[in-house]
Amino acid sequence: MKFSSSLKFNAVSEWWDDYISYDALKKFIYQLEKQQHGDTLPFRDIEANEEETLLGHGTRSNTDVLFEPLLNKETQKIVSFYQSQEKELLEEVAELEELVAKQEEEGFDGAERYLDDPYADEASEDDESVSRSPDATHRRRNISTSSRRNNLTGSIYEPRNTSRPHRLSISSSSSSTADPDAPPRSPTTMAKLANTFGNLGTLSNSFTSAAVPDTIWTAKGDYAYDTRLLFKRKITKIYVALSNLKSYVEVNHSGFRKILKKYDKVTYSELKDRFMHHVIERAYPFLPETRERLNDAIQRLIDLYTKCVTRGDRQLAIQQLKLHQRENIAWERDTVWRQMIAQQRRGDIEDEPTAMGTLLKKPGPGLFYIPTPLGTIRVTKKMIYKIVAGAILITLLNVRVVDVSTANRCFAILVFCTFLWATEAIPLFVTSMFVPLLLVLLQVIRNDQGEVLSRSAATKWVFSNMFPPTIMLLIGGFTISSALSKTNIDRVLVTKVLSLAGSRPSTVLLAFMGVACFASMWISNVAAPTLCFTLIRPILRNLPPKSAFGPCLILAIALAANIGGQSSPISSPQNLIALQHMDPPLDWARWFAVSLPVSGISILLIWGLLLWSYRPERAPDGEGTIEVKHIRPTRERFTPRQWWVSIVCLVTIGLWCVAHEIEEYVGDMGVIAIIPIVAFFSTGVLKKDDFEHFAWTIVFLAMGGIVLGKGVMASGLLEVVDVVLRGWVEGLSLYAVVLILSPVVLIISTFISHTIASVLLVPIAKEVGSNLPGNHQNLLIFITGLICSAGMGMPVSGFPNQTAATVEDDLGELYLTNVDFLKNGVPASILATAVVATVGYVLMLAIGV
Repeated sequence: MKFSSSLKFNAVSEWWDDYISYDALKKFIYQLEKQQHGDTLPFRDIEANEEETLLGHGTRSNTDVLFEPLLNKETQKIVSFYQSQEKELLEEVAELEELVAKQEEEGFDGAERYLDDPYADEASEDDESVSRSPDATHRRRNISTSSRRNNLTGSIYEPRNTSRPHRLSISSSSSSTADPDAPPRSPTTMAKLANTFGNLGTLSNSFTSAAVPDTIWTAKGDYAYDTRLLFKRKITKIYVALSNLKSYVEVNHSGFRKILKKYDKVTYSELKDRFMHHVIERAYPFLPETRERLNDAIQRLIDLYTKCVTRGDRQLAIQQLKLHQRENIAWERDTVWRQMIAQQRRGDIEDEPTAMGTLLKKPGPGLFYIPTPLGTIRVTKKMIYKIVAGAILITLLNVRVVDVSTANRCFAILVFCTFLWATEAIPLFVTSMFVPLLLVLLQVIRNDQGEVLSRSAATKWVFSNMFPPTIMLLIGGFTISSALSKTNIDRVLVTKVLSLAGSRPSTVLLAFMGVACFASMWISNVAAPTLCFTLIRPILRNLPPKSAFGPCLILAIALAANIGGQSSPISSPQNLIALQHMDPPLDWARWFAVSLPVSGISILLIWGLLLWSYRPERAPDGEGTIEVKHIRPTRERFTPRQWWVSIVCLVTIGLWCVAHEIEEYVGDMGVIAIIPIVAFFSTGVLKKDDFEHFAWTIVFLAMGGIVLGKGVMASGLLEVVDVVLRGWVEGLSLYAVVLILSPVVLIISTFISHTIASVLLVPIAKEVGSNLPGNHQNLLIFITGLICSAGMGMPVSGFPNQTAATVEDDLGELYLTNVDFLKNGVPASILATAVVATVGYVLMLAIGV
C-alpha cells in the first residue's frame, strides 16, 4: 500500500490537518525533478501558494535549499501540535490519579451524601475535564431539567420525590454490557466523573449492603459498581487518546523517512540521513525521553485500570484496554474504509453480479429497461450474451449436428463455452468450471471401447485430468514470480540493466523492451508490464508536453511483454496448454532453443517499427532531439534472503531444462515445480497470504481448457473433425499447413484471450499434425502456442495491452488510443507471426520437434 493511503487509514480524523503534508511534499519533489531535468517554466509553490521559477536553482546541490524549509515548517507544525496534546493529556492523567486517590480515601463515606443530593457538586464545581468534554454543555443542560437522560446509557432521571424513598437503578443497556468490576465514589468524586460521562442512573439505596469490610474497587454493591464503571470509562478515554498520540508520532516519523527517501531517489540527493539525524531525531516528539514520558503515562493508566477495574489483574487490564483501542479504531475509521471499498466496487458497473436479487434494482447504465411490479430490470449487453449462450446450448443439444450422440453433446458444450469465453459475459474461469459440470451431467465421456461412462466414472475421469503435472508447473511459476517480487529481486535486476541504457531515447526504448520481455518470462506477462510502467513514471514526468516518446515507450513495453509470453513454458498459460498436448512434452532446453531466438528477432523488428512510426528522438516542436532521464540503479546490496531465492530459482530452472534426462529420478516437470514451493514457504520467504493471492483464476481457466480438450477427444468429436481436417490437408506439405494455420491462429488470438485461443486451437493443430506424414503434431502445437502470444493488435489483446491502454499522464489523459494499437500493434503482430512461421519453423526442425 502507498504511504499516502496508509497515512489516510492510520490517521486520527480530527488531527488530519496536523499530520505531515505528504502529498503536497511529494508534488513539490516532482516539480524539483522537472527543474533539475532542465524545465525552467514557472510553477506554483505549494506551501506559499504563489508562482515562482527555479531557473538557476535546478542543480542537485540547490534542490536541498528549496526543500528543507518545507520540511522544517512541517516539523514545527508537528512539534507544536504534539506539545499541546501531550500537556493536556498528561494533566488529565495526573488529575485522574488524584481522583482515584481521593476516592480511595472517601471509600463508602460519601455514598449517602451522594444519594441525598447527587447533583449538589455539579452546580458549583468548575471541572476542567467537563469543560474539555464536547458533550459537557449538553449533559449539564439535561441534568438541570426535570427529566434527565444519560448520554451514554439512555436511562431517565426523574425529579426527586421526597414523599418516598427514591430507588434508582442502572438502565438495562448499561447493566447488561458493563464490566462488573467498575469503581464507586463520594459526592465530589462521583459528580466529577458523572459530569464527564453522564450520570448512570441514581444509585440503589441498597448500597449499604456493600458496606462490608471491602474496598471500593472490589465491593459488589450498586454504588461501587457505578463508581468503577465511571472510572473505567475515564481511564479508557485517556488511554485511547494517549495511544493515538503515540501512533501520531510513529506515523509522522515514517512520513518524514518516506518523503526524504523519495526526495533522494528523485533528485539524486543525499538529504535523508542528514535531515533525519540532525532535525527529526532531535525534534521534541521524536526524542527518546519524550517517548519514555508518553509510555510512562500509558503505564500509569494501566496501573489505574488494574486497580480500579480488574482487581489487580494487570494482564487482564492490558488486554481490555487494547480491546477498547481496537474498537475505537474500527469505529473511527469504519466510514473511511467503507467509502474506499465502495469506490472500488463502483469502478465497473457492468461487472456487477446478475443474480435475480440484483437484476431488480433502480435503473443504471444499460441498453434498455424493463419495468416490473418488483422493480426495474436493467438489461445489459452481458445479460444478452448470457441469454444467447443458453439458447445456443439448448438448441445444439436438441439439433443433431454430429452423428455420434456424445460428440454432438460435446460440440454443444464447445460452442457454448467458446461463446462465453469470446464475449466474457461471465469471468473466464467461471466458464471453465462449466466444462466439468456439463461433461459429467450430459454424459459426454467414453472409454477406450467406445462405451459411455456413467456419471460416477466420468467424474473421476474429469477430475483426474483437471490437475495434470502442467498445472503444478503453473503453480511453481507463480511461486517463483511471487518470491522474486516480494524480495525485490525483479526491481534490483531491472534497474541495474536499465541504468546502462543511458539517455538516448532509441537505446532506452530497446532496453525497456528487452527488460519487459525478460521479466515476462519469470514474473508473468501480467506483472512484468506493471513493474515496467512503474519504473518509467519518472521518465514520463520529465518529457516535454506532447512528446512522442511517452506513448512509444508504453506501447513498446506492452508489445515486448506479449512477446515475453512465448519465451518460457511458465510465462503464460497458453504455453502450458501446448506442453500438455505434446507427446512427448518438450523439455525447457529445447523450448528455449526455439523461443529465445524467435523472441529476440521479434523484439528487434518491433523496435525498428516503433522507431519508424513514432520517431521518438525528435522534439515535439520538430527542432532538435530530446534526452531521457537517466535511471539510477539501486544501491542496496543483495541480502541472504535474496541470494537464497536466486539460487533456488536457478536450480529449479536448470532442472526443468534437463527434465527428460532425469525423468527416471524426478518423474515429471510438475514434481520439480514443488521444489520452490517447499523452499520458499518452509523458510518464511513466502507466507500463507502469498499463496492465497496466487492467480487462481488462471489456474482454473487452464484446468477447464485442458479437460475440454480431453473431452473433445474422449467424446469422439475429434474423430469427426479428423475426417474434415484430413480432406483439408490432404496433398499439402508441412510448411503449407504452417502458412495456412499461422494467420488463422493470429486472427483468433487477436480478438479473444490468448489462453482461450490456445484451448480451442491446440487440439485442432494436434489432430492436423497427426494426419501429416511423419506425425508433426508437436511442431504444429508449438507453432500454435507461440503465435497465440503474438496476437497484440487490439487494446483488449492480452493483459499487457489492457494495462498499457489505461496509463494516463498528469492531466488524466490516456497516452494511447485505439489508433496507436491498430497502427503499430497489427504490424507488430504480423512481424512476430512471420518470425515464428519462418525462423521458428526452421529451428523446430533442427531440434527434431
